[in-house]
This record gives sequence, structure tokens and C-alpha cells, in this order.
Amino acid sequence: MTSPFIIASELAVALGGAEPPAVLDASFVLYPAKFDGDYRTESGRGRWLAAHIPGSQHVDVATQFSDLSAPVHYAHPDPQAIADELARIGIGAGDAVVVYDQTGGLFAARLWYLLTWIGVDARVLDGGLAVWQALDRPVESGEVDAPTAAAPWAARAVREAWISKDELASRSQTDSRPLVCGLPSGSFTGSDPSRYSRRGRIPGSVNVSARELFAADGTVKADGFLRDAYAEQGVTGDDEVLLYCGGGISVAANALTLAELGVTAVRIYDGSLEEWSADASLPLEVG
Repeated sequence: MTSPFIIASELAVALGGAEPPAVLDASFVLYPAKFDGDYRTESGRGRWLAAHIPGSQHVDVATQFSDLSAPVHYAHPDPQAIADELARIGIGAGDAVVVYDQTGGLFAARLWYLLTWIGVDARVLDGGLAVWQALDRPVESGEVDAPTAAAPWAARAVREAWISKDELASRSQTDSRPLVCGLPSGSFTGSDPSRYSRRGRIPGSVNVSARELFAADGTVKADGFLRDAYAEQGVTGDDEVLLYCGGGISVAANALTLAELGVTAVRIYDGSLEEWSADASLPLEVG
């Protein structure tokens, strides 16, 4: 099994090869809520301008790879819209892609999830730019020429990747599939402020915080740690794993780490707590 991660030394070799991968910096800042309803974001483009892997380009997941007509943030576009945007920025059918970010890895994971959903050969740079720089790999700064568009190409979904609010709301209490929340424990229990309408978690869910699966330097923790973290919450990979968080971003890192363990039967609830909490008829648990 090929790891969904690529390490810096491996990427350096690939970039010097005959067919180097396209490299996308997905940096984006989603600030922690200081009070209920506090929703603040910041583009990561300034960080990319300050320093980036040579040849990379910055992409904004919130606008370029989200359905802007949806009532929630970051809703996935259809497969062809993703392919059309990739072609616009110079990535053609069959091109390999490496994604990274400078903001904790979650938006790189989200972009990876979207790209692999339509069959793109995409991997995530383990540790992102920080590890790349720590190993004295070269960086550039400032603007670059706009890429030449690639030929348009047809796209389709290659796997089931999403679960809807209605499907979750009608889920039987005897359903054995684990429902995993990827938010930090304070958000899961409702003790921390929420960006959304109400605090709490979807009933029946368990908590595997996405951020706890990565070391302080941003690299993914060892497979044994990952496997134990999931197994402690009843996630063994024997059943399909259902994932949610606040808005479908953090939990993409859960999907990424599960893929590292060979678990690919996963689906993300895109609307997550942003959509669920806005529907007063749907329950939330706290504590």
C-alpha cells in the first residue's frame, strides 16, 4: 500500500525528476472560537508569498475547491468542478499532485481528500513547509507567473466519500459503524466555545481529535499510535467509518490518518456541526 504521505526527501527527488508533481500550498487559517458564534478566517496566501516550496502555487480551499452556492462553508463541489479548477491552474489528467500547508495540515488533508475522491494521484507532504525548511530544503518567496492552463479533462467520483445530514439523522441506534468526531475534546464535550449555533456533539459519536494524531513538528505520529488512538474508541476498520467535525476540515485529517492505516471505507459529513447545530430539531449532547 502506498502511503498517503510523502516525506521531504522523497519530494525533493521527485521534483528533480523527469515528471515532477504539481505542488499546491493549501494554507488557510481558521481561528479558534473565543466565544459562541465567533467565526474568523484568514487567507494563507500571505504565508505562501513569504516562503514556499519552489514551483508551488497557493490555492484557497474555501473558494477554489468549495461549492460557494451551498449554505455552509467548504461544501464539496462536484467532481467536474474540481477537475475544471485543477485544469485552470495547470494540472492535467493523470498529473501527480503533492499538497501541503503552513497552518497545521488540516487544509492540506481536506484538499487531499477532494482530489483523491476524483482519482487524482495526490499525497500530503508530511510535516508541511516547516519540516521542508528544517531539512534545509530550498524555498522561494514572492509572486510567480500564472500557470499555463491544462487541457480540460473529464472527472468522476471513484468512491463514496460523503454522508448527508438526513442519513445521519435517520441512523439506527444499532448501527455498528463508528461515528467519529475529529474536533478537540473541549469542542466534543461542549466545554469550549463553538463557532456554530449550539455546542455539543452528535449523539452516539466518539472522539478522536485530528490534531492529536500529529506531532509538534506537524509530522504524522507512528502507525502504532494511530491504530491505538482509533481502537480505543472502537474504530478498528472492520466497518465503514463515518466522520464529522465543525465543517468537514479537521476530520479530513482523520480520513488521511485512517488511509495511512489502510482504512479507506470512510465518509465525511460535509455540513458537520455547522449544519447540524443550525437545525433545532436535531439533538446535541454535552458533557
